[in-house]
Amino acid sequence: MAESNFIDYVKIFCHSGHGGAGSMHLHRAKYVPKGGPDGGDGGRGGHIILRANPQKWTLIHLRYRKHVKAEDGEKGGAALCKGKNGPDVILEVPVGTVAKDAETGEMLFELLEPGEERILCRGGRGGLGNNNFKSATNQTPRYAQPGEEGEEGWFILELKVLADVGLVGFPNAGKSTLLATITSAKPKIANYAFTTLEPNLGIVSYYDEQSFVMADIPGIIEGAHEGKGIGIRFLRHIERNSVLLFMVSAEEDDIKKGYETLLNELREYNPELLVKERVLAVTKCDLIDAKQAAKIEKKLPAGIPHVLISSVGQTGLNELKDLLWEALHK
Repeated sequence: MAESNFIDYVKIFCHSGHGGAGSMHLHRAKYVPKGGPDGGDGGRGGHIILRANPQKWTLIHLRYRKHVKAEDGEKGGAALCKGKNGPDVILEVPVGTVAKDAETGEMLFELLEPGEERILCRGGRGGLGNNNFKSATNQTPRYAQPGEEGEEGWFILELKVLADVGLVGFPNAGKSTLLATITSAKPKIANYAFTTLEPNLGIVSYYDEQSFVMADIPGIIEGAHEGKGIGIRFLRHIERNSVLLFMVSAEEDDIKKGYETLLNELREYNPELLVKERVLAVTKCDLIDAKQAAKIEKKLPAGIPHVLISSVGQTGLNELKDLLWEALHK
């Protein structure tokens, strides 16, 4: 997928259909000059519905569709004929999409299951025909209900990538290299900061044909929660991960401080992220010797499972998979 094709945020204006008016009609026939009321009900206006489609990975198909409008319901007819409902407009979105009210920022709902459907804008109800208002004291009502108006407003659709393990680290910490090494994903890899500009997903194979999904997001720098670097744009993608894999390069002067900086950025963005299981991987260990590795081990933060790895040297990767699998099943 081209980098420019990854769209995870769109703002759209939606307008559901108005309900059709009920019919005010009195039955008339050749030998029935004064028949009773037989006005039918109006049809419902069309809904605007979001449907989770597992074949969709981005919101790019909605990027230039700024206005979405459903059709109105038809009016009721004579002989108790009910008006036809306005056809619903179904918008296919990726699994993991969140719908928000653009005015208030309130989250309306999220789609987490393939095929799940939720109504974003409800169509107006059709009006009742005059047949519904007849009574013993009013046998020929000459009025009917108008249809209800549909809903309208601006909405924000955000995509949060669904994955079991999310990679958290500074730019150029080796996240994309790890993803390319232990999965079939082919992220862009280069020796400069912010090589990764969009989330990448890969499936990690484990023993007995088991697997889990890993997500690589663009690197985080100190102050990301304030908008520095790429800022918080992609931090929402790790909100859905069960386990966070912190990755700090062995080239860092103080690995423990680097880990704490990353942890603080997540805390400032969303404190709830700290509840997730965490694993620490010290990367690029092919650049250090055994003596330096032992020295690093002594200074690592306590209370978090850790492993020293090298994606290039293919060392520590099986141990890393074991730690992640254990964390996923706690």
